Amino acid sequence: MSIPNTPQLPAQTPTCYRHPDRPTYVRCTRCQRAICPDCMRSAAVGHQCVDCVNASAKSVQAPRTQFGGVARTGAPVVTYGLIAVNVLMFVLQAASGTLTNDLTLWPRGIAFGDQYYRLVTSAFLHYGITHLLFNMWALYVVGPPLEAWLGRLRFGVLYALSGLGGSVLVYLLTPLDTPTAGASGAIFGLFGAIFVVARKLNLDVRWIAAVVVLNLVFTFVGPALGTGAISWQGHLGGLVTGAAVAAAFVYAPRSHRNATQAAVSVAVLVLFAGLILWRTSALLAYSGLA
Repeated sequence: MSIPNTPQLPAQTPTCYRHPDRPTYVRCTRCQRAICPDCMRSAAVGHQCVDCVNASAKSVQAPRTQFGGVARTGAPVVTYGLIAVNVLMFVLQAASGTLTNDLTLWPRGIAFGDQYYRLVTSAFLHYGITHLLFNMWALYVVGPPLEAWLGRLRFGVLYALSGLGGSVLVYLLTPLDTPTAGASGAIFGLFGAIFVVARKLNLDVRWIAAVVVLNLVFTFVGPALGTGAISWQGHLGGLVTGAAVAAAFVYAPRSHRNATQAAVSVAVLVLFAGLILWRTSALLAYSGLA
């Protein structure tokens, strides 16, 4: 019985480390393993294997913004996401007869009903289409550059703390039965933040200062001109919070930047919690329920 002759590779012929049946004389410039054409990846010098390319990609850190955030390209997704949520909530308000009353910032409900969620939910409600359009236009203009400068995470924290700062000052200073709603506290926080960040970047801040001043004037003068009630407490609380948080973000020492930014964010949140509890205790004591 004859056995067919099968060609054999010389013993010294190297084969691809991923495909042992494929002879090759090309080696990875990093690990020196033999690689076939399907396993080659072009590199600055020569070719690399798939494993070395993947390991190199994992070791490369994502580019950072000047203030420690992850640099992103493409659309400002946090800004657009916030706009979408506000618009969705407005549609739900129109479709529901009770949503507005259930979620506005109503100090009596917070103090005597433990409805602390109103401090957050009220920032996503609006009284009428004009109110919504003005706030969303401002967010559309101011949000993208801030998101690019700070990174998505820090921008999101800034927006949230600014909105909460406006709500806290409203809770501290408005009468018990005055409902308040709107994203204006967070928007004014972005106004204050973009002024601080632009100053740090040595940009022309005159137009920003003009916008902030005009909005503050309108906040206090608008009601006298028949524009309806405007919550100056929410605007001022958001403005101060946004400027303070942004200052902590952009002036944090590089050597401890992340820790400083996180610590300041937590400290502001703890401060707000303390003020909220103090206001609740004072209202309960005044009413004799404490």
